[in-house]
Amino acid sequence: MSALPDVAEAAIIAMHDPGSDYACPPPVRFSIDQDMPEQYVAAADFINSTGFDVVCLQHEFGIYGGLAGDLVLGLIAALKVPLVTTFHTVLDQPTPDQRRVMKAILSRSARVVVMARKGREILIETYGAAAEKIVVIPHGIPDAAFEPPEPAKRRLGFENHQVILTFGLLGPGKGIETMIEAMPAIIASAPHAVYVVMGATHPQLLREAGEAYRDSLVSQVRARGLERNVVFLNRFVDRPELLEHIAMCDVYVTPYLGVAQMTSGTLAYSHGMGRPVVSTPYWHAAELLGDGSGILVPFGDPDRLGRVIAGLLADDGVRLAMAEKAYKVSRPTTWARTAERYAETFQFAVRKYAPSIIGGCDVLDARPTVPLQVSKALTEPDTHDRACARPFVQARAKPWLLQS
Repeated sequence: MSALPDVAEAAIIAMHDPGSDYACPPPVRFSIDQDMPEQYVAAADFINSTGFDVVCLQHEFGIYGGLAGDLVLGLIAALKVPLVTTFHTVLDQPTPDQRRVMKAILSRSARVVVMARKGREILIETYGAAAEKIVVIPHGIPDAAFEPPEPAKRRLGFENHQVILTFGLLGPGKGIETMIEAMPAIIASAPHAVYVVMGATHPQLLREAGEAYRDSLVSQVRARGLERNVVFLNRFVDRPELLEHIAMCDVYVTPYLGVAQMTSGTLAYSHGMGRPVVSTPYWHAAELLGDGSGILVPFGDPDRLGRVIAGLLADDGVRLAMAEKAYKVSRPTTWARTAERYAETFQFAVRKYAPSIIGGCDVLDARPTVPLQVSKALTEPDTHDRACARPFVQARAKPWLLQS
């Protein structure tokens, strides 16, 4: 299945949340029901018996069962191969159980990957992680061509509109209310502006409260008379459709309400496609846009948000310059470049930890002498495909990888 020559085989182990019925693609070789402890151990047995050389654990709170997801500790304790962990969220104020789980994963991992420098800082200061164990690999992006938004607008039915876009699972904390409140000021100077909110309601929120939150946003739109200027696209989309919608926007906005967000895939994608981005200064946005390739506005400030977006829509030259800068500075984070960084990390783990992997280890900083390539399944993940959850990846390398 490998798309590149230096990986003999890669596979995915998928997590299934309660009540789910996923149609998993062929790369998924094994699955775990979230709340079944014995299946975590069975997954480790599958990995060990199948001969994989390294495991990449994708860690996010809420994926794994038990207290703070501690059932996954049974899996990693039973592994007989090196572990590389990617932390998607790093909490600066963890609960005791969250701290316990994080420290256990840190101890067992040969390397840990975070997607922002802030994550590295918190791992060191809050969890006592060894600095040399941590690798910062920014969120990957598709290597899409830089294009003006007009062709995509024509294809999607938004021709003759200036499009502002937010994408992602809908729920409190995304700041959609702030953006709706900002729309009248934007429309005053850009009457054809349309704010497109694309994405389904978060599954957990949907289970607990149905569409009450989305309905409250629709009510806010109606109360302000914005039905012609705010559009909700209530659905999951696959990667090509997502990229098409990002391509059509004149401004991408993430008006999130809290600072403690380590990564935003939609922010990375939009920035990487050369869209002008306006965002509140949560951790990922503050790092990504701090070079002037986007604009940061205060949390919960609709007046400032509206003025900034209206200003961008009114000035084609400023908007184009910001778009070009965003596209240029994001080239080092394309999926192919991200794969190279992960390949080095995997090779380090195999070369340094395969002989002795049980228990915590001090990490020596060593650059690999032979570049490891990884499969397309690792280099171009479809993070928006809800057909099957994909937190684990294992790769079986070719024999040279195990040579000293």
